[in-house]
Amino acid sequence: MQIIDLRQAIVNRVHDNTKEELTEVIVDSVDHDEKALPGLGVLFEMIWKESSSAEQSQMIDSLHRHLHQSEGGNPSPS
Repeated sequence: MQIIDLRQAIVNRVHDNTKEELTEVIVDSVDHDEKALPGLGVLFEMIWKESSSAEQSQMIDSLHRHLHQSEGGNPSPS
């Protein structure tokens, strides 16, 4: 019996997808069932590791802005 971890299972599931199929996976996962969140996390991790420091900083700036756009309220994920 072969044991693979969650990261590897997610990567294996999308490994041969086209760019259009990858886009569909992401779009279909955003703002939907929370079961998709680990998969999106793995995909984000892959993007993060391949990003330059400047790109990582830009992602953090965007996330920070989004989290603080509605001070005092619960930020919307969309």
